[in-house]
Amino acid sequence: MRRQELNIQLKTPEQIEKMRAAGLVVAAALDAMRAAVAPGVSTADLDAIAEKVIRDADAIPSFKGYHGFPASICASVNEQVVHGIPSAGQVLREGDLISLDCGAVLDGWHGDSAITVGVGETDPALLRMAEVAEDAMWAGIAAAARGIANGRGKLTDISFNIERSIRKAGRYGIVDGYGGHGIGTEMHQDPHVLNHGKPGRGIRLEVGLALAIEPMITMGSPRTVELEDGWTVVTRDGSRAAHVEHTMALMEDGVWVTTAPDGGRARLGELVTARQA
Repeated sequence: MRRQELNIQLKTPEQIEKMRAAGLVVAAALDAMRAAVAPGVSTADLDAIAEKVIRDADAIPSFKGYHGFPASICASVNEQVVHGIPSAGQVLREGDLISLDCGAVLDGWHGDSAITVGVGETDPALLRMAEVAEDAMWAGIAAAARGIANGRGKLTDISFNIERSIRKAGRYGIVDGYGGHGIGTEMHQDPHVLNHGKPGRGIRLEVGLALAIEPMITMGSPRTVELEDGWTVVTRDGSRAAHVEHTMALMEDGVWVTTAPDGGRARLGELVTARQA
C-alpha cells in the first residue's frame, strides 16, 4: 500500500520531544510494575500501581476507556498473548510468565511499551523466550535506524529482521495478525508493522516516522483465539507466550527509542540519535 493511502503522521523534532516525555512516564510505570511482580500479587494490583505512576506525572493512561477497555494496562499471563484485562481474581503464582503492556498520553502525545517478566522462580526456557522476543524487537529497531542512515529503508525491513532474529534463536511461533503500529497523537496509527515478512516492501522509512515495535512469540503454535471478553488473546494450543514493545522515532541523526530510559543507546550504540538523554 502506498503512503498516500495510509494515515501517516510525520513528527517534527519538537513533537518527538513530547513523545519522549510520554515515553519516560511509561518507562517509569513499567519499572514500578516490574519491581512489584511477585507470587500473591494480583494483576489488578499492578494496574493500580501503573495508573498511579501515570497520573502522578500529570499524564493519562492511554488504554483506559480505549474502545471500552476497562483498565490502565494489559496484563497477559502465561498462554495469554496480549490484551489481558487486569483482575483482582487473577493472582500471580510462582513460575508464571506475565506480559505488561502500558501506554500514557502527555500533552496530547503517546508512549507505548511492554515487557515480559517471570514471577519468582521461572522456567529458564520461558525466560529465554522473553529474551528472544526482546532481541528481535531491537533487531527490528536497528534495521529502521540503518534504513534511515542509508536512505533506502522500507517498512518490511523491520519485519524481516524481527523474524530473522527469532528464527535464528529457535523454534518459536510468531503470532500473526497482531504487530506494531504507527503512534503519535493517537495510540494506533498507520502503518501496521508485521513481525514477519520479506524485506524491501511497504512505505519508505522517513525522518519523523514514529512506530511501536512489538514482537509476540509463543513456545508452540502461532495460532491464537480471542476470548469471550472481546479483548484477551490466547494461544490456541495453550502454550506460553511473550510480548515486548518499545516506541521509537526516526530522526535525521538516528533513531530515538522514546520509551527506553537511555533512548536505546545500550542496545543500539551509534545508531541512536545524539538527542537522547
